[in-house]
Amino acid sequence: MTPAAAHLLLLSSTPPLTPAHKFLYSPSLQPLKLSITTKLRPTPSKSRRFTVASKSNNTDSAGLPDRFISAVCYFYPFFDGVQYGKYVITQFSPIQALIQPLVPAIRVFKSFPFNGFLVFMLLYFVVVRNSNFSRYVRFNTMQAIVLDVLLIFPDLLERSFNPRDGVGLDVMMSVDSTVFLFLLVCLIYGSSCCVLGQVPRLPIVAEAAERQVP
Repeated sequence: MTPAAAHLLLLSSTPPLTPAHKFLYSPSLQPLKLSITTKLRPTPSKSRRFTVASKSNNTDSAGLPDRFISAVCYFYPFFDGVQYGKYVITQFSPIQALIQPLVPAIRVFKSFPFNGFLVFMLLYFVVVRNSNFSRYVRFNTMQAIVLDVLLIFPDLLERSFNPRDGVGLDVMMSVDSTVFLFLLVCLIYGSSCCVLGQVPRLPIVAEAAERQVP
């Protein structure tokens, strides 16, 4: 038998493919793998979208109502300490023009001696201690309260030392003007940040407010 005939005989003796072999060698399996891969591929992206959505829905979110409430709270310490600007307002007309639209609200706030205390109780127990408000609102409200509490020190200083003239009067005028300008800057800065949805951190009072707001 020649080598070519032997080779032909060997090929003809190869057993036929069984159904299992035909299944394994079927070319239709490759599209099946691709379809499975395509179905499994969107799964991580769905979980990733869910994670991002859950992070955006936190207690520090600042919607429009939260921004409005937080911005309004910074008027409280300013109205309570506007009397410290009696020297600055009379000397600088731009500041007088800036304060002029707030005069009706200031008169209402000052019309009753206990209005400041009532507003303090309202903001602290109704807003700061109320978990229904977002932390954004409670933190900004607490900053306004702490800023108002700090007004006790210049008030005590003015009651203890009330000079009528001389160097003492100049020092008292400087202290009052500094307190008023600080309140005005805090009002503009705090309210502007709240309107923009940012978190204002006032000097001196921010850390104290952080400790009071869980």
